[in-house]
Amino acid sequence: MSRLLDVSGIHAGYGTVPVLHGIDIHLDKGEAVGLFGPNGHGKSTLLRTISGLLRPSRGTVTFDGQDITTAKPSAIVAAGLIHAQQSNTLFGDMGVEETLELSAFSPRARDGWKDRLAEVHTLFPRLAERRRQKAKTLSGGERQMLSIGCALMCAPRLLILDEPTLGLSPRLKGELCAAIAEIAKKGVPLIVVEQDVEFLLTLTDRLYLVEQGEVAREIDGSNAPDHQEIMDMYFGEGAH
Repeated sequence: MSRLLDVSGIHAGYGTVPVLHGIDIHLDKGEAVGLFGPNGHGKSTLLRTISGLLRPSRGTVTFDGQDITTAKPSAIVAAGLIHAQQSNTLFGDMGVEETLELSAFSPRARDGWKDRLAEVHTLFPRLAERRRQKAKTLSGGERQMLSIGCALMCAPRLLILDEPTLGLSPRLKGELCAAIAEIAKKGVPLIVVEQDVEFLLTLTDRLYLVEQGEVAREIDGSNAPDHQEIMDMYFGEGAH
């Protein structure tokens, strides 16, 4: 299987504060990969570096054979690498349908946008029901659905989701997890940051444990941790 994304030796941070220390991850075409680990250890910083929102001090990011390390975010989006950020930053006064339609702004995404809009409505029926509402009137879970819907309207060749279920009720989390699983089944390559490792294990081919700005462990089906091991990773040995 050929390589879609290659992140090699990335060092990055904010001002004089280093966060990533030579991190390496990769993603093959058609693959889904999960990232997990304690808060504040570099997962979101890594995603921001991959999508061009943060410039690394060292290392390279290659997407489908092209070096995008210094590319502008707009060029990275146009290439099909789409990042739905944790904060689901939406324009609150725009309508749901308008927001989705405008997300298909790149030449790549304009082709077939009506079909993708129908797919988003099928995946998230709530968005179809609320198509005329303003984004700011949606619940937190619905805004997260809209954020992912916007990312899908961009015709992603790689979709990056940063903690998509953070802060949601169990019912909404279940709905969103089912929708993300459906996206994966359709063959969209994914990088997903989630604290729910057991969900990630059902969704992805491999996991990376990120600690202190480095990959501390790579996990696949052959070495998947049990519940106690997951608790130990987050809280230390002997956690319950």
